[in-house]
Formats: sequence, structure tokens, C-alpha cells
Amino acid sequence: MSWRGWVAFAALGVIWGLPYFLIKLAVQEVSPLVVAWGRVSLGALILLPIAWKRGALRAALPHKTAIIAFALAEFVFPFTAISFGERWIDSSVTGILIASVPLTIALISRFFGLHEPLGLIRSGGLALGFIGVASLLGFGTISGPAGWAGVGCMLLATVGYAIGPLIVQRHLGGVDASGAVASSLFVSSAILLPFALYAFPNHLPSALALSSIAVLGAVCTALAMLLLFFLIG
Repeated sequence: MSWRGWVAFAALGVIWGLPYFLIKLAVQEVSPLVVAWGRVSLGALILLPIAWKRGALRAALPHKTAIIAFALAEFVFPFTAISFGERWIDSSVTGILIASVPLTIALISRFFGLHEPLGLIRSGGLALGFIGVASLLGFGTISGPAGWAGVGCMLLATVGYAIGPLIVQRHLGGVDASGAVASSLFVSSAILLPFALYAFPNHLPSALALSSIAVLGAVCTALAMLLLFFLIG
């Protein structure tokens, strides 16, 4: 992998370590549905003009089925599930559970026609990565039905996050990243809009909550997705 790939890999690792803390802050004041919708909508607002200028939206149109599937798997279900789950469990538990995404990808990739040998080194790397995340974040507490409901939300998000890159690799690998991501975020925003309107707050949230959603949309979604497509490519 080139030095650009390593820089993108490192940047994505840092960026994807931020969302759980930011979501935890936002859902203290804002409905999880609004947090998820705000995140994808802001990402779409940032990327749609870029994709339009590049002519990438028209190029993505023939892949609309894969884009809708990617939107549901990577954005709609995971973002909503994590936002709900973070009301009931600690951010550390969230991080540990989401860290199982690479292992989930390895287990389900064959169902997408992708056969990458796991091998001893890759298996050891997956296990070491999971143990490392758990050691760095620390184990939070899970108690009562609400806590286990939160765990269920994270497991749903994990499956979605695992399916998303496989859809990209299988069906969207040759599509301009800005067009595919912008289209997927637009679709996600449209799907979540009715639910967000129903749960919209009656008063203006604090600057902390609004800034958390802003960073989630601009950095942890728009920028992160462009980096993800770049790495998969």
C-alpha cells in the first residue's frame, strides 16, 4: 500500500474513534432519530455539490440499487441503532462491540461472493485488534433489559457496518466515491426525514449538542466515507 493509503488508514482510524463520544453527547438532548438524520443530511449537503461538480452523480445513477442497499446497511440502520443504543450503554462498550466489524466482515464475505483467505496472520490480527480496543477503552457496565437492548442495537450496527464495505467492494468499486457516498447519504436523509420530523425537539439544543452533530456529519461521515472508498479502491 502506498504512503497515501497508510495516511488515509491512520486518519480513518482516528476519525472513527470519535463518533461514539459525540453521539453520547448529542443524544442527551436530541432524539436518536434526529441525530442520525442530522448526521447524514449534513454529510449529503457537503458532498452533493462536490459530486455534482465532478459529474459523479450521473455516473452513480446506473448503480441505484447498490447505492440504496449501501445507504440502508451503512447509514440508516447503524446510525439509528447506535444513537438509540448509546442511551443505554457506555461509549466504551459501544466501541468494543463495533470493533468486531472486521471479524464480522471476514465471516460473511463469502455470502457476497468475496473469498479472501483469512489465514493465521489475519486471524491473529483480528483477535489482537479486538483485544487492543477493549484494553484501551475499558469495559463498561451492562445491566438490565435496557443495557442488553443497547448491546442488541450495537450488534445490528455491526452487521450493517460489515455489509456496507462488502457492497462497495462487490458493486461500487469502480464508481466515483463522491458520487456513491453523496447519493447514499441523500437516500438515507430522505428515508430518515419522516421519523426525524416526528421526533424533532421543541426547543433549540445546546451548542454542545449541535456541534457534536456537526462534527459527526462533516468529519465522521462525509470525510470518513471518502477515505473508506479510497482505501477499498
